[in-house]
Amino acid sequence: MPRIIVDMDGVLANTYVKFIDRYEAAFGRRPTHEELLGRKVYDLEGAADIRNAMHEEGFFRDLEVLPGAVEVMKELYDNYEVYIVSTASEFKHSYRDKWEWLEEHFPFISFQRIVFCGNKSIVHGDFMIDDKVSNLKGFNGTGLLFDALDNHYDEEYHRVHNWEEVRTYFQEERNRTRAMQA
Repeated sequence: MPRIIVDMDGVLANTYVKFIDRYEAAFGRRPTHEELLGRKVYDLEGAADIRNAMHEEGFFRDLEVLPGAVEVMKELYDNYEVYIVSTASEFKHSYRDKWEWLEEHFPFISFQRIVFCGNKSIVHGDFMIDDKVSNLKGFNGTGLLFDALDNHYDEEYHRVHNWEEVRTYFQEERNRTRAMQA
């Protein structure tokens, strides 16, 4: 059974809105779409301290689930060997936050299929869905770049813009595999 590695932040969970809200609280305005193309919110001038929010207890606990993520993940989980892999070591409170968040929103994912690490190069699989090109570069399988403002200019990997496109990609992948086996 093919193995799919799925990132959390920016793929399942909407961290971007939380950072934008923090930026607005600090600067009295929301950053524009154009300002964010190819950049993280905390890479904007004067906003480096916003990244420190990830060290706060609870930061990762109440993130919004990206539309369609639960339904498509359930389908993938039923048909593939799916692992959630998230870098968490840098932010000590993120372990519990992320665990509880997954338990609440993705209760069908076994604890045996959740990996918190400091560097994703330790994982191997057939596919990885991630919003960071650096994670895909060290991966041994096929990388799918989940669309985000900060990766807007990256063109090295097949881009999926949302969870419906992830569903379509893997439906087509199953059809390709069946055709090759016939």
